Amino acid sequence: MRLRDVLLVLVVLVFVSACACRTRSVGLDGAHIPVAQEGLILKDVNFAFDSYQISPVAAEILRGHAEWLKNNPNTRVQIEGHCDERGTQEYNMVLGANRARAAMEYLRSLGISENRLSTVSYGKELPLDPRSNEEAWAKNRRAHFNILN
Repeated sequence: MRLRDVLLVLVVLVFVSACACRTRSVGLDGAHIPVAQEGLILKDVNFAFDSYQISPVAAEILRGHAEWLKNNPNTRVQIEGHCDERGTQEYNMVLGANRARAAMEYLRSLGISENRLSTVSYGKELPLDPRSNEEAWAKNRRAHFNILN
Protein backbone atom coordinates (compact mmCIF):
# COMPACT_ATOMS: atom_id res chain seq x y z
CA MET A 1 0.00 0.00 0.00
CA ARG A 2 2.79 2.43 0.86
CA LEU A 3 4.61 1.87 -2.46
CA ARG A 4 1.41 2.59 -4.36
CA ASP A 5 1.04 5.95 -2.57
CA VAL A 6 4.62 6.93 -3.41
CA LEU A 7 4.14 5.99 -7.06
CA LEU A 8 0.92 7.98 -7.20
CA VAL A 9 2.67 11.07 -5.84
CA LEU A 10 5.49 10.66 -8.38
CA VAL A 11 3.02 10.34 -11.25
CA VAL A 12 1.19 13.49 -10.11
CA LEU A 13 4.48 15.42 -9.81
CA VAL A 14 5.58 14.37 -13.30
CA PHE A 15 2.19 15.33 -14.74
CA VAL A 16 2.17 18.74 -13.02
CA SER A 17 5.73 19.56 -14.06
CA ALA A 18 5.00 18.56 -17.66
CA CYS A 19 1.96 20.84 -17.75
CA ALA A 20 3.98 23.79 -16.48
CA CYS A 21 6.12 23.90 -19.60
CA ARG A 22 5.55 26.82 -21.97
CA THR A 23 6.64 24.86 -25.01
CA ARG A 24 6.77 21.19 -25.78
CA SER A 25 8.21 18.98 -28.46
CA VAL A 26 7.29 15.66 -29.95
CA GLY A 27 9.68 13.05 -31.22
CA LEU A 28 9.69 11.74 -34.77
CA ASP A 29 12.33 9.15 -35.49
CA GLY A 30 14.53 10.63 -32.78
CA ALA A 31 14.10 14.23 -33.97
CA HIS A 32 12.45 16.89 -31.83
CA ILE A 33 9.83 18.99 -33.53
CA PRO A 34 8.98 22.31 -31.84
CA VAL A 35 5.29 22.72 -31.12
CA ALA A 36 3.54 26.05 -30.53
CA GLN A 37 3.29 27.41 -27.02
CA GLU A 38 0.16 26.24 -25.30
CA GLY A 39 -2.69 28.66 -25.92
CA LEU A 40 -0.86 30.67 -28.58
CA ILE A 41 -1.89 29.58 -32.03
CA LEU A 42 -1.23 31.29 -35.32
CA LYS A 43 -3.72 29.99 -37.86
CA ASP A 44 -2.50 27.72 -40.66
CA VAL A 45 -2.60 28.97 -44.22
CA ASN A 46 -3.70 26.57 -46.93
CA PHE A 47 -2.56 26.13 -50.50
CA ALA A 48 -4.09 24.91 -53.74
CA PHE A 49 -3.10 21.52 -55.13
CA ASP A 50 0.46 21.46 -56.46
CA SER A 51 0.98 25.13 -55.55
CA TYR A 52 2.89 27.33 -53.15
CA GLN A 53 1.27 30.60 -54.24
CA ILE A 54 -0.18 32.74 -51.45
CA SER A 55 -3.93 33.05 -52.03
CA PRO A 56 -5.93 36.15 -51.03
CA VAL A 57 -7.30 34.25 -48.02
CA ALA A 58 -3.79 33.18 -46.98
CA ALA A 59 -2.54 36.75 -47.45
CA GLU A 60 -5.20 38.05 -45.07
CA ILE A 61 -4.23 35.46 -42.44
CA LEU A 62 -0.54 36.30 -42.87
CA ARG A 63 -1.26 40.03 -42.45
CA GLY A 64 -2.83 39.16 -39.10
CA HIS A 65 0.23 37.09 -38.17
CA ALA A 66 2.50 39.99 -39.11
CA GLU A 67 0.55 42.37 -36.85
CA TRP A 68 0.75 39.88 -34.00
CA LEU A 69 4.49 39.46 -34.55
CA LYS A 70 4.99 43.25 -34.62
CA ASN A 71 3.23 43.44 -31.25
CA ASN A 72 5.43 40.62 -29.92
CA PRO A 73 8.90 41.67 -31.14
CA ASN A 74 10.85 39.04 -29.19
CA THR A 75 8.89 36.13 -30.61
CA ARG A 76 10.37 33.75 -33.16
CA VAL A 77 8.29 31.50 -35.38
CA GLN A 78 9.08 28.32 -37.24
CA ILE A 79 6.99 27.83 -40.38
CA GLU A 80 6.29 24.22 -41.34
CA GLY A 81 5.45 23.31 -44.94
CA HIS A 82 3.04 20.40 -45.40
CA CYS A 83 1.52 18.56 -48.36
CA ASP A 84 -1.20 16.05 -49.01
CA GLU A 85 -0.36 12.38 -49.52
CA ARG A 86 -0.27 12.49 -53.30
CA GLY A 87 3.09 12.62 -55.07
CA THR A 88 6.46 11.19 -54.15
CA GLN A 89 8.13 11.83 -50.83
CA GLU A 90 10.90 13.82 -52.55
CA TYR A 91 8.46 15.99 -54.52
CA ASN A 92 6.40 16.74 -51.42
CA MET A 93 9.47 17.65 -49.35
CA VAL A 94 10.39 20.28 -51.97
CA LEU A 95 6.80 21.50 -52.27
CA GLY A 96 6.51 21.74 -48.46
CA ALA A 97 9.75 23.75 -48.34
CA ASN A 98 8.42 26.09 -51.04
CA ARG A 99 5.18 26.60 -49.11
CA ALA A 100 7.03 27.42 -45.89
CA ARG A 101 9.36 29.81 -47.75
CA ALA A 102 6.43 31.50 -49.52
CA ALA A 103 4.77 32.19 -46.16
CA MET A 104 8.08 33.42 -44.72
CA GLU A 105 8.72 35.72 -47.69
CA TYR A 106 5.23 37.17 -47.40
CA LEU A 107 5.80 37.91 -43.70
CA ARG A 108 9.16 39.47 -44.58
CA SER A 109 7.42 41.68 -47.16
CA LEU A 110 5.22 42.92 -44.31
CA GLY A 111 8.22 43.97 -42.24
CA ILE A 112 8.97 40.88 -40.14
CA SER A 113 12.71 40.31 -39.79
CA GLU A 114 14.04 37.12 -41.35
CA ASN A 115 16.04 36.35 -38.19
CA ARG A 116 12.74 35.82 -36.37
CA LEU A 117 11.53 33.25 -38.91
CA SER A 118 12.70 29.77 -39.81
CA THR A 119 11.27 27.11 -42.09
CA VAL A 120 11.10 23.34 -42.23
CA SER A 121 9.37 20.94 -44.61
CA TYR A 122 7.59 17.80 -43.51
CA GLY A 123 6.20 17.02 -46.95
CA LYS A 124 3.40 14.51 -46.55
CA GLU A 125 4.79 12.97 -43.35
CA LEU A 126 2.63 14.76 -40.74
CA PRO A 127 -0.90 15.05 -42.11
CA LEU A 128 -3.40 17.11 -40.16
CA ASP A 129 -6.18 14.83 -41.44
CA PRO A 130 -5.14 11.22 -42.18
CA ARG A 131 -8.11 10.45 -44.42
CA SER A 132 -7.60 9.98 -48.15
CA ASN A 133 -10.13 12.31 -49.78
CA GLU A 134 -10.39 15.86 -51.16
CA GLU A 135 -11.46 17.39 -47.84
CA ALA A 136 -8.49 15.89 -46.00
CA TRP A 137 -6.04 16.74 -48.78
CA ALA A 138 -7.17 20.39 -48.69
CA LYS A 139 -6.53 20.55 -44.92
CA ASN A 140 -3.09 18.94 -45.29
CA ARG A 141 -1.81 21.42 -47.92
CA ARG A 142 -0.71 24.04 -45.45
CA ALA A 143 1.90 26.14 -43.72
CA HIS A 144 1.78 25.71 -39.96
CA PHE A 145 3.26 28.23 -37.50
CA ASN A 146 5.09 27.22 -34.32
CA ILE A 147 5.85 29.89 -31.74
CA LEU A 148 9.36 29.13 -30.52
CA ASN A 149 9.67 31.60 -27.63
